[in-house]
Amino acid sequence: MGVPILESASIQGGDSETVDEKAMAFAGECLRKVQKGGAAAVSEYAQRFGELKEGESAVVQKKELKAAYDSLDREDRECLDRVAARVKKFATCQRDSIRDMETDIPGGRAGHTVTPVDVAGCYAPGGRYPLPSSVIMTAATARAAGVKTVVVASPKPLAVTLAAAYVSGADVMLKIGGAHAIAALATGAYAEEGAIRADVICGPGNAWVTAAKACCATHARVGIDMLAGPSEVLVVCDETADPEVVASDMLAQAEHDVVARPILVVFSKFGKATALKHIHLINEALDRQLEVLPTKAVAAPAVARGFAVACEDVEEAIRVSDAVAPEHLEVICRDEQTVAKRMNHYGGLFIGKSAAEVLGDYGIGPNHTLPTSGTARYTGGLSVNDFLRIRTWMRVDDRAGAQGAVEDAVRLARIEGLEGHARAAEHRLEDRASKKAKK
Repeated sequence: MGVPILESASIQGGDSETVDEKAMAFAGECLRKVQKGGAAAVSEYAQRFGELKEGESAVVQKKELKAAYDSLDREDRECLDRVAARVKKFATCQRDSIRDMETDIPGGRAGHTVTPVDVAGCYAPGGRYPLPSSVIMTAATARAAGVKTVVVASPKPLAVTLAAAYVSGADVMLKIGGAHAIAALATGAYAEEGAIRADVICGPGNAWVTAAKACCATHARVGIDMLAGPSEVLVVCDETADPEVVASDMLAQAEHDVVARPILVVFSKFGKATALKHIHLINEALDRQLEVLPTKAVAAPAVARGFAVACEDVEEAIRVSDAVAPEHLEVICRDEQTVAKRMNHYGGLFIGKSAAEVLGDYGIGPNHTLPTSGTARYTGGLSVNDFLRIRTWMRVDDRAGAQGAVEDAVRLARIEGLEGHARAAEHRLEDRASKKAKK
């Protein structure tokens, strides 16, 4: 069985999944109701989905987050602390690399400043599996960016999820999920209890969450990180890669969701026939491991959605990988660093057999919230950049030094037919200013 084998010619770029229309319609209705009804409207949805009881607040305050942290075993607390520290360290290095700048312009200076947004809304899924790692990835990164207030939302959170919010520096948490949670973050439905309106909403989620983020970005004027689809991994390898290792990495991604997608691209210096033989070895390993995997019910349908491609050479393998533009890209082969440098489209890159994608999932440093469905062709993963505003400024002190730019502004304004623009620029011309002074 394993994953189906396809011809490389059938793999083309632009294989992006659109946001589900049914989910978009529901999300739009949900946002309108929450904008009008506030917390009461959110509570109605939460009660419908079994997240809250009548009269129960959705808000978990910081002292309750700490209590959840304190209730964990020491080993679990220390694990959360270590993971959060590594994510914060990487995000802090990112933040330190993004600086204010200024340069000369005609007659003065111009530049930009880098400042964080005030409030971040961080979503973490909580459906099939609790994902405290996603809480850390989003909230700790927002805090490293310098965000003043961090609000987390996750449905039916376990103690470990609440604890993850605490170690990540979250101020407050909403124990709800889905489209209504996103709407609550976007509108500040629980502002009176500290969950104030978010400037940016980030984090992975299902089709309903993704649709709600799209609606909020359009109709609630809230920034979002990305529109995420089903999770995916693409392993590019040659015949030197251990079939058992490759199969385990593919299954690790497959067990996320029945609609996840594990992809295998194999090349060989000995040609396509050798690559095809290696695919069969990996498929055999996939079948053996899948048979004893506790999450087989989820992983098996995902494996059926995946595919494998046997390539003639490394150039063909790179073309296939770039066409897919996968969320996670593993490169396991001879001279893997050289091959990895030639890859152009991916969300996160994992180089060599020791750089397991699961290490990225669980906080070795870089963020695990990554672009899916081919969107890595134009965007990257979650980072401090998603919480920062780069705002420009200019100052003109030397009127004489600016005259060339002023004259160009007058001319270009009249080329465009915008006379008001031209006259505004003319007021900065020295000869006009001197004539006015003489009068």
